[in-house]
Amino acid sequence: MSLPFKKYINSIRPYEPGKPIDEVKRELGLKEVIKVASNENPIGISPRVRKSIIENMDTFFRYPDGGCWQLKQKLASYHGVDKDEIVIGNGSNEIIEFIAKGFIESGDNVLSSQYAFLVYPLLTKVCDGDYIESPAKDFGFDLDTLSKQITKNTKVIFLSNPNNPTGTYFNKAEFEKFIERVQSNVIICLDEAYFDFVTAKDFPNGLDYFKKGNIVVLRTFSKAFGLAGFRIGYGIASRDLITYFNKIRQPFNVNALAQCAACAVLDDSEYVDESKRIVDEGKKYLYEELSKMGLYFLKSETNFILINVKKDSRDVFQSCLRRGVVIRDMKAYKLDTFIRITVGLPHENRKIIAVLKDVI
Repeated sequence: MSLPFKKYINSIRPYEPGKPIDEVKRELGLKEVIKVASNENPIGISPRVRKSIIENMDTFFRYPDGGCWQLKQKLASYHGVDKDEIVIGNGSNEIIEFIAKGFIESGDNVLSSQYAFLVYPLLTKVCDGDYIESPAKDFGFDLDTLSKQITKNTKVIFLSNPNNPTGTYFNKAEFEKFIERVQSNVIICLDEAYFDFVTAKDFPNGLDYFKKGNIVVLRTFSKAFGLAGFRIGYGIASRDLITYFNKIRQPFNVNALAQCAACAVLDDSEYVDESKRIVDEGKKYLYEELSKMGLYFLKSETNFILINVKKDSRDVFQSCLRRGVVIRDMKAYKLDTFIRITVGLPHENRKIIAVLKDVI
């Protein structure tokens, strides 16, 4: 059978998610598995989310609100923006897809950093665009070099701040200098999926800049808000951009359960504060233990840590897996001796260190 595959899509290597806990248990016959591969919130869902889901259970047989009206109202109040400056997605990943489908065509180029989220080049290739990696500086974005790579064919620039998978960030002064160099007809996607974990005083809040017109700020409920399995995120941008995205967006793209959960967790500041506290304390512990082991790692503005284990990262991944700890190897990012671990609960962090000592 000869199928009409597009060559530029057929050559794409699919994104590989972290292994689910149940699959690891089945494969290896393990009773207990700790997953620290996908940067999820380890404390479970908010009690308010659980309560809201139960109370609204009898409504979920109907189609969801296609415009996410209630959630947009809550987010508008939460961030001090207009509801018409918000688009809701099936995870913030879907907003990245809106940007790719809406602006990238054959012959266009897309810029990002050497070590940035793998979905950026994947979606660029799906749209037959040319993805250009700017060399990293200290494992993070070098905005000065990146700005010099902009050409008349540049349509989109993907900036991840803080950056996945490195945990690095660029500061306010660097960002403001950069955006002054970018023409108004180039879309800047400012991916702030890990914004809620940031403690750096000089970090630029994207919401201070989106009114320039060509900046889309991405946020998610998957990390500090504990809703990774619900798949819900959002973008904040000018009304013109939001109107355009709504032409691309599928009807009912965000399910009713996710909308219900997101509305509930926005009212639970105690839960979000506790999530941040656990991550901050966990990072301090892990930094100390990794330093004792003599391992190089990057201090992170996120809920994960990138570590150089000085061995083949796939081998380390497999060894940790057999011991019931799911980490993320960084081969896909061409960081062949690096792993990434999510900060977990205290007992999970202790298990991570014990297993790494055993393996390394």
